[in-house]
Amino acid sequence: MKLDVLAFSSHPDDAELSCSGLLLKEKAAGRKIGIVDLTEGELGSRGSIESRREESKKASEILGLDIRENLGLRDGFFLNNEENQLKVISAIRKYRPDVVLSNASSDRHPDHAKGYNLVSEAAFLSGLIKIETLHNGTNQEAWRPSYVFSYIQDRFLEPDFIIDITDVFELKMKATLAYESQFYKKDMTGPETYISSPSFMDNHINRHKMMGKMIGVTYGEGYLSDKKIGLPNLNSIIKKVT
Repeated sequence: MKLDVLAFSSHPDDAELSCSGLLLKEKAAGRKIGIVDLTEGELGSRGSIESRREESKKASEILGLDIRENLGLRDGFFLNNEENQLKVISAIRKYRPDVVLSNASSDRHPDHAKGYNLVSEAAFLSGLIKIETLHNGTNQEAWRPSYVFSYIQDRFLEPDFIIDITDVFELKMKATLAYESQFYKKDMTGPETYISSPSFMDNHINRHKMMGKMIGVTYGEGYLSDKKIGLPNLNSIIKKVT
């Protein structure tokens, strides 16, 4: 299946937290969307691999994903090496996305920066015809996405562009909170972590409000791009005031 937008995330829930608003908007526009998780988040202090798999499945259904896969890389210890690059290249060639989304190049969790470097390099290498990969025993054709954008997660980074996600924000939050083992709730058990504190989700929501305010809407998601983005005309950015 060819996808229009493919998000890579270092851990299950990274995409929900950071770029699920964009994915929901693309889905509503009739485009094909998917997520490839690099790891299963097995080092997380809360929950288990099994619970994260169930939560990921529930979140995927809420988002209406066309595909979701997990590459099974080692949480906390995966490397940006040839073996892992080939796994990412194979996924890109399998789904042939026009746009790839990835973690940011700098963030609180070191896996996020590693994920960015791995995905961004693999996205380029995927377009080289002399790199051979197989899927189900068949040679894959080279494919390079037109754009690789990185999403802003925990650490604030000045965005290159912001997507208005006001109309899908509630659904984004529903998908995010499907990871109920990870985030705060009144009757939760287990150790308190950085992301399970009440303030984390409050700050998360406020980040989206701040991004929205920067473009004059209620909620926004910020993205970074190494490549300049062209506009067909001014109608793409002019919003009528009612």
